[in-house]
Amino acid sequence: MKDTPRETFASRFGTLMTIVGVALGLGNVWRFPYMVGKFGGAAFVLLYVVISLAIGVPALMAEFALGRLTRRGPVGAFAGGGFPAGRAVGWFFFAVVIAATGYYTAVIGWVLYYAVGQAVAIVNPSFDASAILPPDTGFAPTSFVLQLLCTGLVIVACALVVHRGLRAGIERASKIIVPALLVVILVLLVRSVTLPGAMAGVRWYILKVRFADLNAGVLVAALGHAIFSLSLGGTFMVVYGSYLDARESLARPALWTVFGDTVSSLLAGFAVIPAVFALGLQPTSGPGLIFSTLPKVFAAIPFGRAFGVLFFAGLLGAGYLSDVGAFEVLVAGLTDNTRLSRGCAVVVMSVAAFVLAIPPTINNAVFVPWDLTFGSGMQTLGALFAVLTVGWCVNRSAALRELGLGGRGAWLYYWIRFGIPLAIVAAGVWWLLTSVLGTVRAV
Repeated sequence: MKDTPRETFASRFGTLMTIVGVALGLGNVWRFPYMVGKFGGAAFVLLYVVISLAIGVPALMAEFALGRLTRRGPVGAFAGGGFPAGRAVGWFFFAVVIAATGYYTAVIGWVLYYAVGQAVAIVNPSFDASAILPPDTGFAPTSFVLQLLCTGLVIVACALVVHRGLRAGIERASKIIVPALLVVILVLLVRSVTLPGAMAGVRWYILKVRFADLNAGVLVAALGHAIFSLSLGGTFMVVYGSYLDARESLARPALWTVFGDTVSSLLAGFAVIPAVFALGLQPTSGPGLIFSTLPKVFAAIPFGRAFGVLFFAGLLGAGYLSDVGAFEVLVAGLTDNTRLSRGCAVVVMSVAAFVLAIPPTINNAVFVPWDLTFGSGMQTLGALFAVLTVGWCVNRSAALRELGLGGRGAWLYYWIRFGIPLAIVAAGVWWLLTSVLGTVRAV
């Protein structure tokens, strides 16, 4: 490993915007609304908020602590934290991030094309942005070429920012994009909830909690989404934790990150679901809610195309910052553990991400398993390994000191040590029994 000084954030505001920026992403604006639709509305929202506070905050603190204690990304952090075969584990999650970054960047490419498509549709309503979406099976040359082109553009945009480093690149971009994204979501929220019939969607989304929906299946879905949305997984937040000043209380950025991420998800839901109800469409259309259902909403309301441009531009900004975080994990992994300069590492990782974006762009028969494996599954496993490292492998006094916990806060250490791992393992077992083995019926 290189033993070079670690760059740190320039300000608390920049710290907050950067960490919230990497937590924000497609999970908030794309995934959250369709998960709410799929898992029963207000019951899912309630469990998601509770889990984000009870598990998200301490899990973030643990990942920040692991990164700051070792001043390394996942490759060095798991080894420095004393996890068995930690260096191999770190390289494993490094490889997972490369594969995940490939398909995630491809999805951001879809968003880029949809943003352009909404602008073009203002003068040419027949323009079909869905041409970029991969087919369910087989091979579509037009879709494939469009995806590769847009994926390449997104990778170049990420590389330009990551190459400039933490303060001059990532922190500066985050301080511009995150506040702008909040403004866009608020504008869309006002338009959505003021549509005739939108209040039915508001009641279903946030007020109508049915106790029958507070079941194990919805609980597991809410936990998985919280981990996904907060970018937990022993990678992103470990790297950003390594950039935190030694004097910074870890509770502060963890609380603000969960607050910013959760509020943005809730606002995104308000911007999407009431509009869907107002047009008499179904909120249960799954991942296609954003790419198939919402364009119909924009086409049907006054000035809808302009709002469509705003929506997909905001979604692009959210996904972009998350993608920048992924590239920073990869670049830090190389610069920490090889002799490569930051510039060379950016080029190597950009090429690797582009190559690994190719398989999932062929069709959904490849994309969906790729997403479940390298996104949801491996991300949850990484979060588990990170809290186990802090709770069981790092010296107890060092962990308490890094977490900033005195005598009264020791309970939180034990929650990280026992409670969070048990919750993640229980969710994993439930998913295995219901979705993989089918030996238990999901309720």
